[in-house]
Amino acid sequence: MLPAHLSIPDFDEWGLQAFTTTRAAGTYGTQADEPASEVFSRWHALAAAVADAGAARFASASQVHGDQFTVHESAWSGWLRANAVDGHAWRTAGTAAAVTVADCVPVFIAHPSGAGAILHSGWRGTASGITEQAIRWFVRAGFASTSLRVHLGPAVCGSCYEVSPEVIEQVTGSTVPAPATVDLRAAIADRARAAGVRDIATSEWCTRCSNDQLFSHRAGDAGRQLGVLISPAGRK
Repeated sequence: MLPAHLSIPDFDEWGLQAFTTTRAAGTYGTQADEPASEVFSRWHALAAAVADAGAARFASASQVHGDQFTVHESAWSGWLRANAVDGHAWRTAGTAAAVTVADCVPVFIAHPSGAGAILHSGWRGTASGITEQAIRWFVRAGFASTSLRVHLGPAVCGSCYEVSPEVIEQVTGSTVPAPATVDLRAAIADRARAAGVRDIATSEWCTRCSNDQLFSHRAGDAGRQLGVLISPAGRK
């Protein structure tokens, strides 16, 4: 059995912490048949751990499979629960955020300064360009796209994700005559590369293939894991 957290070492050299939770950590979504008190106790424990890690601000939201993300400034502290967005971005170290996923892609984006973003990208968010929008936000904020690093976390793989021809066309621009499989992470990587990012990594984990260890909506799970990115203040 996997541990409760799958560490992502891609940002370690910059002092940022990134990980996804696993089935062993329990669900962080309220869709499962589990007392809300148990689910929120996990959230509260995570918020406390984030604060202990050096991030005064911790943001989360209800994901809606769209293309909007919230930009967080530094004039607040504590745990902020935003309304109906699919990601978070920030310029200032001392900030952390989480997104819930179960087959959709947790997209981690960071800069050596501690600026970061974490996104929830399903096929709708991918087709609508949520990752490209976040990269453009970094550029407007003064961070060159070539200085960013992107990690695409555990998600349903290209062999497991069969969708309609209409979805294929929206995600890839290709036309097919019948339902076919699509690799969301490959599509996001292509889009990030076209937006100027050169440093892109993809997790080896598929939520459907490893359903015994990760929640998968396609496998019938109501549970949700988290993607978490922490940018501590005073990083070394």
